[in-house]
Amino acid sequence: MDAFDRVLGQVSTALAWVASAVIPCLFTMIVIDVSLRTVGVTPPLFTSSVVEYALLYIAMFSAPWLVREKGHVAIEAFVSILPPVAREPLARVVYVICFLAALLFTWFAWGLFIETAESGQLDVRGVDMPYWGQFLPMIIGFALVALEFLMYVIGRRHYYSYDLGEVKDSV
Repeated sequence: MDAFDRVLGQVSTALAWVASAVIPCLFTMIVIDVSLRTVGVTPPLFTSSVVEYALLYIAMFSAPWLVREKGHVAIEAFVSILPPVAREPLARVVYVICFLAALLFTWFAWGLFIETAESGQLDVRGVDMPYWGQFLPMIIGFALVALEFLMYVIGRRHYYSYDLGEVKDSV
């Protein structure tokens, strides 16, 4: 299980790095697009489409790493005031719900991916892109999020600190 968890961490971290590398590219594309519009030159048509797709990829590729690093929004005040005997069971219920929700979203995204891949639909805007490209990052991201929450479910890690004074500077 340690090896699986280590590989899962490496994959989550690698995808987060990919997402991080895309951000300056988007920034550059947007600055160029706006600058060209400002001086009266018609910007490339593909900029908006590429930026929209990239934002989806950034969100889905960074989500598993955020789960691993406890970077998602969590309200610990309620959990922290519970008696210790109730904390762990409640945390497990939350982990299971998150795991199942991520699996459900993976399943829905997989169905849409297969449907659009078989149909050969194109997303026609500034540039023609295969429609399944919208669902691929969802499959990858939600599946990895589910696996990360599974590590919490089986007790490999704990999401909650149970310390109201803790400040999460590492994220």
